[in-house]
Amino acid sequence: MELTNIKLYRMTHIKNIPHILRYGLTHKNSDFHDPNFVAIGDSSLIDYRSTKKVNIGGNVITLGDFIPFYFGARMPMLYVIQHGGNFVPSVVSPRNIIYVVVSLKSILDDPGVIYYFTDGHATDVLTTFYDQNNIKELPSIIDWESVRTRQWSGDGIDTDVKRKKQAEFLVGKDISMEHVVGFGCYNNEVKDQLTSMGVDVSLIKVIPDSYY
Repeated sequence: MELTNIKLYRMTHIKNIPHILRYGLTHKNSDFHDPNFVAIGDSSLIDYRSTKKVNIGGNVITLGDFIPFYFGARMPMLYVIQHGGNFVPSVVSPRNIIYVVVSLKSILDDPGVIYYFTDGHATDVLTTFYDQNNIKELPSIIDWESVRTRQWSGDGIDTDVKRKKQAEFLVGKDISMEHVVGFGCYNNEVKDQLTSMGVDVSLIKVIPDSYY
């Protein structure tokens, strides 16, 4: 995997797309944050990350101060979002879940951006954090087999696969639309909804296999 070819994935509710088209992916503390943002994640995990501090090479950060991305689609959290469980507010239809895809190279080329990445879920005690000094090693640090696997639990599956599958890239600033290279959706009906919102049809990919 070449560093320049890596894409980053963030799931969001389709109702958030109009704001994203105007302001990009914004942080909750941003001047441009969405006051009507529709959350789809685990509320308890979001609250935990808002205060969870991590020491990375002497720099102490709070996870909640960063916008998290995955390195692939069809993550374990998506299963919970679609089917319920933990502290997900309500079950969300795959038709309402959109992947916003960002170019890693574009982020790295953005001067002044602060970023970190992990080799697993950021809240797991086994996970290691890395900073910009390790960015050239990212392709070898991420376990791409785990990221891409469709089976992350069950008999015969390494119990660490689930953690490694959820490796994260953390960005410490708003991400403008110039960094967005695509939108993934469940079916053609949703594709039509996105185009009606103003998404360029050339940026939309229908990827039903990326849902549960």
